[in-house]
Amino acid sequence: MIFTGLTFTQVLTVLGAVGAGVVVLYLLKLRRRRIEVPFVKLWEEILAEKQTTRLFSQLKRWLSLLIALLIVAALAFALGDPRSEGATREGRSLVVLVDASASMQATDLPDGQSRFDGARDALRELIAGMGPADRMLVAQLDASATPLSPLTGDPRVLEDAVEALEPLDVAANPRAGLRLALDVLRDQPEAEVILLSDGILDQDRFDTAAFADRLAASAIAFSWEKLGEAESNVGIGAFSVRRYPLDKSQSEVLVELYNPTDEERSVELELLGDGESVDVQRLTVHGGERLRRFFRNVSGVDQALEARLRPADGKPDHLPADDRAWARLPQRRRARVVVYSAGNLYLQAALLLDEYLEVEEASPADYPLAGDYDVAIFDSWVPPSPPSTPALYLYPRPASDGAWTPLTVQGEMDAPYFDRIERRHPLMQWTALGDVNVATALEVDLEPGDRAVAGDTRGPLIVVGDRQDQPFVAFTFDVRQSDLPLRVAWPLLLLNTIDLFVQERDGFVSSYETGQTWYVPVAGGAREATIVDPEGHEREVPVVEGRAVYAGQRAGMYTLRVGDTEDTFAANLGPGAESIIDPPDTLTLAGAEAGEPSEGEPGVRREIWIYLVLLALGIVAVEWFTYHRRLTV
Repeated sequence: MIFTGLTFTQVLTVLGAVGAGVVVLYLLKLRRRRIEVPFVKLWEEILAEKQTTRLFSQLKRWLSLLIALLIVAALAFALGDPRSEGATREGRSLVVLVDASASMQATDLPDGQSRFDGARDALRELIAGMGPADRMLVAQLDASATPLSPLTGDPRVLEDAVEALEPLDVAANPRAGLRLALDVLRDQPEAEVILLSDGILDQDRFDTAAFADRLAASAIAFSWEKLGEAESNVGIGAFSVRRYPLDKSQSEVLVELYNPTDEERSVELELLGDGESVDVQRLTVHGGERLRRFFRNVSGVDQALEARLRPADGKPDHLPADDRAWARLPQRRRARVVVYSAGNLYLQAALLLDEYLEVEEASPADYPLAGDYDVAIFDSWVPPSPPSTPALYLYPRPASDGAWTPLTVQGEMDAPYFDRIERRHPLMQWTALGDVNVATALEVDLEPGDRAVAGDTRGPLIVVGDRQDQPFVAFTFDVRQSDLPLRVAWPLLLLNTIDLFVQERDGFVSSYETGQTWYVPVAGGAREATIVDPEGHEREVPVVEGRAVYAGQRAGMYTLRVGDTEDTFAANLGPGAESIIDPPDTLTLAGAEAGEPSEGEPGVRREIWIYLVLLALGIVAVEWFTYHRRLTV
């Protein structure tokens, strides 16, 4: 036992000085109160009793003195802050990172318990096993790292942090967790980072070398407690929707199922539109396969779609978080299109097929027309400067040498074919171009960022890119010198291009990815908006350049409120990384292989003075009771 407050000599000095004062007060002769009595006989009884009770009265006074000295002694030793030698040793400094990612929602622990619940129980065991000098900081690890407690040894504060933990639909970011731990544990004794996780972490953008050097230089131990064993899971890896260009009352839906295991699985996929069941399919997904399925001609859905996945083979699916996905359909609004052409009946006829287009025609000499347009189409003519709207260029041959053109023309190629087509690009949806005949096409040079979505082996025929921060599409051939206008692909290409431009301009996204920063389009000149997450929590968010900025961490349907108007948008898990729930046998992070968490040394609480103060208060209570019972007076 040692004293960390007042020294032992100082404690004895305080005890001697205050104790002497108490003794002096008790030795003072008590002055009896003067009481006038009407009967002398009463005095005779008191004087007769005085001799027999004198010794007993003195003993009661000595007992009262002893109690007072015990109170003084308890308080004096409390000022000395006595502690055991084990309690004065420097304890561990722990930062516990609790993985709250989507994979931690897997229910493969006993009694159907999730891995996240297991992490909570493991954290409580770590708190209960802390030594008397240990200190701990609890942090939640998701897309970022959020400390939920200070670096403290108070179990009550740490228990509050345990209750504040909650799982989210994101991937765990180990970089943020290690950065927090290194900052907290700098120059701390016996520093250790403990990770409670299934070991499924996003390390793609992790600067391993930098953190490895910092860990080694700081002498910080890294340990891991593994949670989870099973890998049985099939999830939805992608979900998107788009309206048909020619009939916007119907849509096409893409669903991608991902089976990260080696075992073949049978599942049931259900599609719901605005809360009502639209279609159900039973599918077989092979091990390691990403199976894509299209729901075509989906009608009667105005706002939102949802996909639900259920096992159909009686085998368990341990991760419910990736069994549902949501998507928002684009609004059906009219798009304003201006066409600069000397006359092209094929172009005019194709644009008449879409009732949601407001088309205005003009000659090149009238460029530019006043007004706000969503798309500008330039038919065999290039404007003298880049337009301020998205543009479609049909045969963009410059009028003269040195004139501006979106693509640098080097010459012409005869009889090109559509040998290379990017079928997955939105521009090429529902088109068949393999047997289209073209007389001639321009040989062009692509700039960085340009993309040839269709072309001949000798050069591109359809190019997608950006000029002056505006998207463009260029057909390097004259459609009038081909048989493309005679095919269904011609109006589809035009309407796909316009839809692509309008959706990009509106910032339409059928679903956002959780764990990312979202930029949600907002109508009007609002400066702030309210976003309501799928659990009903509201948050005020800023609006920057017409978009509400928000970092979402839950999958589901969100509500966006701006003034009296409301809109909805969807969010889903990423492309399937969290669906891989098979925990690794070992974990290497920042160049260091994780070991087992250390154990705290047993011992008493180091604040013994608290118990001494409680003892003094208890003695005061005894003194009060005995005084009123006439035992110590």
